[in-house]
Amino acid sequence: MTTEVNPSVPAKRDFSFLFALTLLGLLVLLCVVLSIATPSFATGNNISNLLRQGSMIAILAMGQTFVIITAGIDLSVGAVVGFSTVIVAGLMQAGYPIPVAIVITLLVGLAIGCFHAFGIVKMGLPPFIMTLATLTSLRGIGLLMTNGSTINITNDAFTQFSRENFIGIPNLFWMVVIVAIPSFIFLHLSKWGRYLYAVGSNPEAARLSGVSVPRMIFIAYGLSSMFAAFVGVMLAARLGVGNATQGDGWELQAIASTVIGGTSLFGAVGSVHGPLIGAFILATIANGANLLNVNSFWQRIITGVLIIVIVFFDQLRRRNR
Repeated sequence: MTTEVNPSVPAKRDFSFLFALTLLGLLVLLCVVLSIATPSFATGNNISNLLRQGSMIAILAMGQTFVIITAGIDLSVGAVVGFSTVIVAGLMQAGYPIPVAIVITLLVGLAIGCFHAFGIVKMGLPPFIMTLATLTSLRGIGLLMTNGSTINITNDAFTQFSRENFIGIPNLFWMVVIVAIPSFIFLHLSKWGRYLYAVGSNPEAARLSGVSVPRMIFIAYGLSSMFAAFVGVMLAARLGVGNATQGDGWELQAIASTVIGGTSLFGAVGSVHGPLIGAFILATIANGANLLNVNSFWQRIITGVLIIVIVFFDQLRRRNR
């Protein structure tokens, strides 16, 4: 009896590794060029600011990756961020301890993700429509809760954390590391990660193989919204306010980071490290453009071109399978 070996597995791994190295090389090249172009780029203050800027989008992109791997999409993450700033700020204003306020906010995010999954799995709604509806609804709910105003956070211990460093690296960036390690283990080293890829590749085949497709959909959307809620906590700590309009447009940045990081919009292809690098590529472009006084419209054009090029090559790769 002979055992068949699937040659596509190492090929996929090699492609993922080479693509990650290419992205990393692009990020290093950007940093070198900007360091030469403007002396302000390589300063300690600017690098710290760049890491803080990229950290929140990086975590959003990680959560978005879980959803896109299942061939779905989550357009609500920016609204969840803004809504979560209102929740955590309101809880602390009501006198809740910081850990309790954070845990409740994360649970609210998880509940929003489960609501998305319920609409997709049980009601048969397309992910685009379900999460688009939540995007608009959460903005409205948050504005109603605050009567259209902001909630100031007066807890210095909460806000100071986001502005401090640990061994010279901003605390917000360490939050990326804390989220990325279990995310990597979940997606790349556990059976649940394999199930996510299976659902994105062929839901019916996954079901016939014993995978609970609805459960994996709930997990993917639950993680995405919970990561967005965590980003909301980080943003509230950094700005010191809760406002439902914060995070506007961040869903597009998260999706762009995910796609630039090599996650296929067709599902079943993606990693944890790719979107992280993609997020910091976009943050570096934005940071450098600001330092060079480049019109912000060019940043949007560059991001759009990157997405088109990478999705085009993803299609070529799919055709050559």
